[in-house]
Amino acid sequence: MSMSMGKITDHILYSQSLQEEIKLLVYLPANYSPLVNYTVCIASDGKDYFQMGRIGRVADALIHENKIEPIIIVGIPYNDVQDRRRKYHPAGEQHEAYIRFLAHELVPFLDETYSTYGVGHGRALIGDSLAGTISFLTALRYPNTFGKVLMQSPYVNESVLQAVQDFTEPHLLQLDHTIGLLEDNVPTTDGNHSNFIAPNRQLHKLLTDKQFPMYYNEFDGNHTWKHWQKDLPRAIQHLFAK
Repeated sequence: MSMSMGKITDHILYSQSLQEEIKLLVYLPANYSPLVNYTVCIASDGKDYFQMGRIGRVADALIHENKIEPIIIVGIPYNDVQDRRRKYHPAGEQHEAYIRFLAHELVPFLDETYSTYGVGHGRALIGDSLAGTISFLTALRYPNTFGKVLMQSPYVNESVLQAVQDFTEPHLLQLDHTIGLLEDNVPTTDGNHSNFIAPNRQLHKLLTDKQFPMYYNEFDGNHTWKHWQKDLPRAIQHLFAK
């Protein structure tokens, strides 16, 4: 049987919280039907997930092999590195507004437009690096809205650790967390370098102590799409297995 492909369409959603138009890339699985409910996977760094992560092809293959349920994937691209930092960085000026956008504007739009489960465990937030950070922080803020998180080499600082420390409902979230063994000197968008692996290990210890349901792995590689792409099929299968 030949593999049927999902299709990717564009949308524009005006955000009150951000006071701007947000572009969306939406992957609908092959044979999408409004009579069936679908789990939704929302990716910040959305264009990167479709282009470098090839997430549409990953989903097509896993659905074809019957390894995951058919899912809807929504990618939210960023405009440029400054825009990305403003929205995704814990200290970014639009950080709070972006979290509100995800929970209060994007979710209702997706639930109205597509046939979704409309419950927390039927929604995942995914991201690499800073996009992983914002995905995780949003789920900590709205655990009844977003029940699954994939964070590939997330940026972790004190405010991220504090948010975990303050979180009281770990059982509501299912996490998939990976970090590269060579991520000890990562060039960051502000022109500096930072050690990603040490704070990620700290985060992992805290998540373990608080008994979050999770998969954790330290891969043999650095802070690049080469490694995130390679691990994506495993992670998608973990989060959306039938």
